[in-house]
Amino acid sequence: MSGDKRGPWTLKNQTTVYDNPWMRVDDHKVIRPDGAPGQYGVVHFKNLAIGVLPIDAEGNTWLVGQHRFPSDEYSWELPEGGGPLGDAPLDSAKRELAEETGLRAAHYAPLSECHLSNSVTDERCICYLAWGLTQGEAAPEGTEDLQRRKISFADLLEDVISGKISDSLTMIMVMTAYIKAKKGLLPPEIATLLLNQER
Repeated sequence: MSGDKRGPWTLKNQTTVYDNPWMRVDDHKVIRPDGAPGQYGVVHFKNLAIGVLPIDAEGNTWLVGQHRFPSDEYSWELPEGGGPLGDAPLDSAKRELAEETGLRAAHYAPLSECHLSNSVTDERCICYLAWGLTQGEAAPEGTEDLQRRKISFADLLEDVISGKISDSLTMIMVMTAYIKAKKGLLPPEIATLLLNQER
């Protein structure tokens, strides 16, 4: 470990200061890029972040509402959750969509990949667009007290632009889907659903 390089940083030692089934917090003693000694804390996540933007034949999607413990605020979000690192991300996306909304999708397409809070965490996120939907029964986990709401993509886009929606993953999925639709980077039938609602 001592002397290992991470870009312009030199690692002196690493100590785990907290560990649970979902995350680990490591404290690193480092030599900073300017040559001075320093310290860097990193939150390591043991799951991928997974997000799904479901679109029905009328151009509607579904939001999931829940109280978020860390911020102590209620949040409306697209279906999202964690996927074990050893599982295929698409399998995790299908599971999250079904658990949180009861929806099953006939078709999925990759939408975006991103890093969340990459100055302090190594969390990666993979998001999908889902369509060809059928409704089943939701089965949320015991930690989730959820509400569900159907909303047009156009209204959701306005909520993101206005700041009414603050969840970063929802914002990323909505804006990515909108831009890809504009650029012709989505299946034509899905792009048409998203763009034909523009006001």
